[in-house]
Amino acid sequence: MQIDKVRVHKVNLPFLFDFSHSLRRRSSVKNIVAEVIANKGEIAGYGEGAPRSYVTGESQEGAVDSIHRFTQKDNFPWDLHDISQIWRFVDNLPRGKEHNAAICAIETALLDALGKCQRINIIEYFPKGFFIDIIYYGVGIPISDKKSILELCRLIKKEKIHKLKLKMGKDIAQNKEIFEAVRLVFGDHYDLKIDINGVWTSELAAKHLPLIRDYRVKVVEQPMMPDKPDIADFARHMKAYGVALMADESACSFEDVERIAKEGYYNMINVRLSKCGGFRKSFRIIDYLRRNGISFQIGCHLGESGLLSAAGRVLSLLCGDAAYYDGSYDEFLLKENITTEDVTFGPKGLAGPLNGPGLGVIVNRDSLDRLRFGAVPLTIMRP
Repeated sequence: MQIDKVRVHKVNLPFLFDFSHSLRRRSSVKNIVAEVIANKGEIAGYGEGAPRSYVTGESQEGAVDSIHRFTQKDNFPWDLHDISQIWRFVDNLPRGKEHNAAICAIETALLDALGKCQRINIIEYFPKGFFIDIIYYGVGIPISDKKSILELCRLIKKEKIHKLKLKMGKDIAQNKEIFEAVRLVFGDHYDLKIDINGVWTSELAAKHLPLIRDYRVKVVEQPMMPDKPDIADFARHMKAYGVALMADESACSFEDVERIAKEGYYNMINVRLSKCGGFRKSFRIIDYLRRNGISFQIGCHLGESGLLSAAGRVLSLLCGDAAYYDGSYDEFLLKENITTEDVTFGPKGLAGPLNGPGLGVIVNRDSLDRLRFGAVPLTIMRP
């Protein structure tokens, strides 16, 4: 397969409703879509990245610039015939977290193009030792008023989903209302995670201890930001309660995860493709966690299109040993999607493999053009 050019699109994905968490209130998100065009236009492979300044430090514009630089490297696989070429290319990209959304987008686009050329789904490029053919996604609940939370919980219960992730902020009274709404609808029949996005202080975390205990929370995700030294005392309380403490913004790179494992405060890691830098880098993290007996979940970014949802589905199905799965919210969140296929999970959160070559989804070019909102894509021609 001969790659003719690479395009990078800046897209803005509008939501059906505002979604709030402790760091942002959003009605849309700014993502990037990498497009690999090959064999004189016969093949087009796509990948998506979700640059978030408060996660990896990336901006939409910065992620586009990163992909431009990556395609100038000597080992960029303009003539792509084997999966090993993609892995060599990715292995020589910068470590750390500062380019992870960009790496995820271009790596996935190359995988999608190669899969289409070889007429196989990209799931075939990975080991199947932990493969499972059905997974069950959970549902995230935003920060909102009690009435809205009650309505959302009723819809979730109607779908027979009981794995819930509650977004929590700094307002303990509001957080208690969210807990109360969940219990009013679900009774005691739920599997509950709370996601803080790092905004609690040690004092505020201590005030939430009775709520965590009384509402039978199973997982607390990123209660404090990575640079806060106060996690040790809170971690001791979580261990005493039998609650898992999950790292998210603290765990964007392999080096982050190594450090977390040595410190011993967090005992679960949230692995997200865009945050962690795509499949190659995510599996390096997951393999390390498996060797060291550390639990993990396959997560997602708020506002992923069908491209990242499809990629996340592949990663999830290859990780039957994950504790939780988050993602594939497409039709529940987006006003318009990039893919023609609906990648949304079904009743009970059930989801299985996507058929077809590459990612198993087709991009709607009209939608992609509209969601660029007039922005001209960056085009990088074959040297």
